Amino acid sequence: MSSVLKINKMKKWLVEGFKDNKGFIFFLVMMFAFRSTFADWNTVPTGSMKPTILIGDRILVNKMAYDIHFPFTHFSLLKMADPERGDIIIFDSLVSDKRLVKRVVGMPGDTVELRRNRLLINGEALLYETLSSNDLTSDKVEDLFGTSHKIRINNLGSVLSSFDPVVVPDEHYLALGDSRDDSADSRVIGFIPRGEIVGRSSTVVLSFNYDNYYIPRSGRYFQTL
Repeated sequence: MSSVLKINKMKKWLVEGFKDNKGFIFFLVMMFAFRSTFADWNTVPTGSMKPTILIGDRILVNKMAYDIHFPFTHFSLLKMADPERGDIIIFDSLVSDKRLVKRVVGMPGDTVELRRNRLLINGEALLYETLSSNDLTSDKVEDLFGTSHKIRINNLGSVLSSFDPVVVPDEHYLALGDSRDDSADSRVIGFIPRGEIVGRSSTVVLSFNYDNYYIPRSGRYFQTL
């Protein structure tokens, strides 16, 4: 069979296949467009957001929290809002070449400093309360000027435990993981450009325990972050 006949046969197969399945194909396109523009879920494969988000959590991503994007792009059709301090953001990091989940700590124009895992924002030290501690780690509540959340620190500290004062540029954010000594965040990849942020999360949809045969953690279903 000549190459021309093979190509024509392939074209005919594709056309007939589309005609026979155009309803299903349309459904798939609309489903992926919905997930791209309105809402999706994101699997968390690392412990960088412990104790708030666990490895194996599937978190709901509100993709209309800040912008309505043209499907399958980062092009904003309509700006809805800007991230706020304390928000858990999902962003496609150009520097790390992956999608990341972190918490907004520094807003544009803020001066942020970290001293032995204690944040200072615009010269004001945040308040911390210890929840639990062992030989290796401590879980604390960090008060981001009225927005409280849990963090986890290494009691011995790490190279990530401190950084000198930095000023957050316009249209950028400083984001950290809640597991402060085990997170490749703004301390590693730099400030987060506004245009890389794809949505916000505040809910765990599903959760599976990767260390125990992927058994579901039913107690975390629809848990607020």
